[in-house]
Amino acid sequence: MRILSIQSAVAYGHVGNSAAVFPLQRLGHDVMPVNTVLFSNHTGYGAWRGPLVSGDDVREIVTGIEERGGLDDTALVISGYQGGSSIGDAILDAVAKARAKNPNVLYSCDPVLGNATSGCFVSPEVQELIRDRVIQHADIITPNQFELGFVTNTDPKTLDEVLESVKKAQEIGPKTVLVTSVSTPDTPKDSIQMLAVSGDEAWLITTDRLPMKANGSGDVTQALFASHFASGKSLKEALEVTTASVYELLKKTLDSGQRELQLIEAQESYVAPQVKFEAQRIK
Repeated sequence: MRILSIQSAVAYGHVGNSAAVFPLQRLGHDVMPVNTVLFSNHTGYGAWRGPLVSGDDVREIVTGIEERGGLDDTALVISGYQGGSSIGDAILDAVAKARAKNPNVLYSCDPVLGNATSGCFVSPEVQELIRDRVIQHADIITPNQFELGFVTNTDPKTLDEVLESVKKAQEIGPKTVLVTSVSTPDTPKDSIQMLAVSGDEAWLITTDRLPMKANGSGDVTQALFASHFASGKSLKEALEVTTASVYELLKKTLDSGQRELQLIEAQESYVAPQVKFEAQRIK
């Protein structure tokens, strides 16, 4: 499957395309990465070097891909962190170009906005862009629970409220929603859950909560889930194999004692994860 991935990139570590591309390639997909920043490292370090890529530059790159016929058989477009409205508009233009070539292409958007602990960490411009202009065009979105609430103007706390917020998101545009970090009063202690909904079908999966935070794990999660789902796996299967792969990646990273994702060391986990988690159908 050919995938167009428009995200940030770093030289040191793994976030954005630097996290998403290799797992997708390891699964056998042909990935066309378009980088929206070219930083030395992710911004979580507090200092970084390198340039931003303008929206016009992104358009030029996508146009060049189109001229080579690269959009003719693209099946999936992925986007992540959007640093400004010019990038967001360029991504939407790329999606439109891909859909003009193939009406069945899927667009998966990770609406990177913030989290429940720190709130929104992107500019008001980007908040409005994602909520008011981008997710309307997505087939798949992969928000965390906080981001789901933000884009739907809700504040989901219980599982029923999360499901209601997902329904509101579906009314806006995307029919498939992966909520990447569900935590409700019913979530088992020391656990974290993910919820996948497509149409009226919903599955919930539970794993141990690992004592760590790893930049880039959400980028890997979106890439794996969207590619599995776009490749024809059922919603349940896409959720289960994504969960197992990401869990093994995080466990390897935790065991290594390193800050950055052990993306290369965990490569077998993308193809054939050894752990198994079973999703439970909730509607």
